[in-house]
Amino acid sequence: MHKKNIVITILITAISATVLLLSNMTDQLFINANEKYQVYLHGEMIGMIDNEEELYNLIDASQTSIKEEYHVKNVYPPTDLKIVAINTYQNTSDNINDVYNTIEEVDDFTVKGYVITIKGEDENITINVLDKEIFNEALINFVNSFLDEGVYEDYINNTQEEIVDTGSIIENMYFEETITIKEAYISVNEKIYTDVNELTQYLLFGSDPDMEYYTVELGDTIESIANEYELGTSDLLTINPELKSEDVILRVGSKLNVSYINPILNFVYDLHRVSVQEIAYDIVEEKDDSEYTSYEEVKTAGQNGEELVTERFTVTNGVQAQGSEIISSETIKEPVDQVVVVGTKRPSSGHGPIYPPISTGTWGWPTARPYVITSYFTYRWGSHHDGLDISGTGHGSPIYAIGSGTVVYVYNGCPARGSGLGDTCGGSLGNHVIVDHGNNMYVIYAHNASNTVSVGQSVSRGQVIGYMGSSGRATGTHLHYSVSYGYPYASGSYFIDPMSLY
Repeated sequence: MHKKNIVITILITAISATVLLLSNMTDQLFINANEKYQVYLHGEMIGMIDNEEELYNLIDASQTSIKEEYHVKNVYPPTDLKIVAINTYQNTSDNINDVYNTIEEVDDFTVKGYVITIKGEDENITINVLDKEIFNEALINFVNSFLDEGVYEDYINNTQEEIVDTGSIIENMYFEETITIKEAYISVNEKIYTDVNELTQYLLFGSDPDMEYYTVELGDTIESIANEYELGTSDLLTINPELKSEDVILRVGSKLNVSYINPILNFVYDLHRVSVQEIAYDIVEEKDDSEYTSYEEVKTAGQNGEELVTERFTVTNGVQAQGSEIISSETIKEPVDQVVVVGTKRPSSGHGPIYPPISTGTWGWPTARPYVITSYFTYRWGSHHDGLDISGTGHGSPIYAIGSGTVVYVYNGCPARGSGLGDTCGGSLGNHVIVDHGNNMYVIYAHNASNTVSVGQSVSRGQVIGYMGSSGRATGTHLHYSVSYGYPYASGSYFIDPMSLY
């Protein structure tokens, strides 16, 4: 037992001595090792250098052209450059200029800036800027393109004027997309915005827009130029913010932007508005059996009334949503009925067919009240809106025939709400009715929740032919009401402004 303890003691002493010797040798080895830096680009080592700061300084000092182009103080390595510190017995290093030249050949240098990510429903868009204030200013310019002068500042500063009798207040502003801003090193090979106006143009028109300009001539007006280029007057004001109103006097020789916008953002605001709306007068017929059925004469002229309507609706990139929520209405002037004397005497068979005349002032209104017109007969960015959009009476409210006629087409294929059939249901018109009102005049009543008439059926003024909905391509509950001479969309047919009937 005593001998065994002596052996164990000798072994422990020997092991301890060996460990101490190895430790001293390792310390000596590290003392003799050199600290160097391995340089990796895209995961591949391109050299080993003595000083990483020296490489950074060489990159910064050599790229004077980048500094001049972007007006920056510093230039940085590519984003995929990695430098790793190591201890090695190797005494030699690569020439730092050779490493720099390899980097310059393989990749692009970077500058410090900000990457803005715009996350939409279908895609993400990134924008690079050197200073985030450039983006902020461009964003404000974008917003002001769709607002009257001073409206944005009043909203931000909470200085909007209260509604006294009539007027409007913006209750909320927002973008449909999610916008994030992150500081980053940006490759100079990527597009980097340094100018506010250039970035504003991109936000409004998208990348590589086909810009078009018009030189003002004597006699031109905002309306005439807008019509020539299939723009609404509000469209022309949007893309030419220096024009403050439709009545501005144009300077001959000045240039106006007449390009179509293709915004990469959706700017939305909710508007609370109180306005005076006309109340269409009703038409009362008096029968006269001494006159033939072709006879029609206005005995008492009708007079429209007025009502004060309070409503809420959303506006996206300057376009009002088709649906409008009417909060309240107050009649301030009662309408006066128009009295029309119509003959009831039937002609003999030898006279041939007799058609009711088309006469201004005898047409009824197609919806209940109170109502608002959310879109008129006008151009909008190259596409013409061929009728009126009438909203505010609510889903399922009645739609009336504006006069006597014959139903020539009915589409009932769209469910009242959320069909899954998409915008193309009913050829984008959704459930709709076409009525021949005589003398080659046809009226389309569209986006209905349901229809109550059938093809071949005779209808009279004020008869319910359907109920208001949002079927087809519709952003809210409304009636699309359009008037066509000739069967709609047939060769030779054309639409007129329905308001011209009144």
